[in-house]
Amino acid sequence: MRPTTPRVLILGGGFSGIAVASRLERRLRAGEASVTLVSRENYSVFTPMLPEVCSGALEVRHIVTPIRSQLRRTTFVLADVEGIDLALRTVQITHALTGERETLAFDHLIIALGSATSTFGIPGVREHSFALKTLEDAALLRNRLVWLLEAADATRDAAERRRLLTVAIVGGGFTGVETAGEIVELFRSVAHFYPNVPPHDIRVVLVEAGATLLPGLPPRMGAYAARRLVARGVEVKTKSSVTQAETSVLALEHGEHIETATIVWSAGVTPSPAVADAALTLTKRGAVIVEPNLSVRGHEGVWAAGDCASIPDERGGFYPPTAQHAIREGPLLADNIVAVLRGKPTRPFRFHSLGMMASLGARRAVAQLPGNRVLTGFPAWFLWRTYYLLRLPGMDRKLRVAFDWTLDMLFARDVAELRVYRRLRE
Repeated sequence: MRPTTPRVLILGGGFSGIAVASRLERRLRAGEASVTLVSRENYSVFTPMLPEVCSGALEVRHIVTPIRSQLRRTTFVLADVEGIDLALRTVQITHALTGERETLAFDHLIIALGSATSTFGIPGVREHSFALKTLEDAALLRNRLVWLLEAADATRDAAERRRLLTVAIVGGGFTGVETAGEIVELFRSVAHFYPNVPPHDIRVVLVEAGATLLPGLPPRMGAYAARRLVARGVEVKTKSSVTQAETSVLALEHGEHIETATIVWSAGVTPSPAVADAALTLTKRGAVIVEPNLSVRGHEGVWAAGDCASIPDERGGFYPPTAQHAIREGPLLADNIVAVLRGKPTRPFRFHSLGMMASLGARRAVAQLPGNRVLTGFPAWFLWRTYYLLRLPGMDRKLRVAFDWTLDMLFARDVAELRVYRRLRE
């Protein structure tokens, strides 16, 4: 017999999933519905600041917020999603700590599983590159960068030292551009700790397949970003596609090779693999196709938002999978669920982008403002930091990040290689 209280099940603890749950907690009346959120981590990550974590500008814990502290009336389940059965209206999960399997039933299902790194099937990329999508990715990369400096300082082989100090970053989008700027900042900040590391041996290469950096934005934004990065010592290679990645070499088209010990892959993302097996209609990139009100056609009570959803806009296209969209899709989706529960009509998602910003390091940034206006330099950097600081959840996180930024202006970055990221499972 179907329970009298509707069950709302949210899959994913990212921007959109947390936003849905938060809004439902505010909108639902007592006993109107139960809300459960399933996430493989017990925290949410403020992903726009991951590049600063990998360079040591921010402490790892300062950009994460425990989910339980954000949601007070939502049942939280720490688990991996193993399968979605839309016919039976159930979701199969595996508890992260115990390994026990469980089946959760739902009346309304919100798929907000986010995205994973896409390698586009290029040989060797998955095995020989570092991603920058999760908190663990950032911690791994930070330790790798410190290890490179330590290893380069210890070697007497000049060729090996140059290879160790060459970092190749693939992907000239926001993550790639910001990571390149942060890595240069890290190396410059700590160079005096390594007397056997000549500055001219440090090489940071940014590889982009398109004609300009920051593709999809006004070309002058990409051109400015390239000029600033080159002025700070970054080699920018546009119109350069990767053909293969190996342990010591990144191969580009036209036969070019980059001798490197570290490849950072930020060339693209793909929706979560858990979505692919759910018998849903997907786009070519694997995103769930939804109606303007974020419902999934043909499946009553099934909704999707965030990076794993393809949401139509009013111009015949689709909204981009960005954080600023995800945090606004969530509340609208929650409002629509409340509307359905109360027998009222739903509303379509409508949002005009506030613009895009990318930090370039050294107190410089580039920003696209409403009206397609472009802001560069220190004002754009100040705007970048102010906006993201205000978007951080929780006053404690805001204060911690602001304090980190203040210390970063006064002291060199920390070069302790803390190997605390290995996860142990019984």
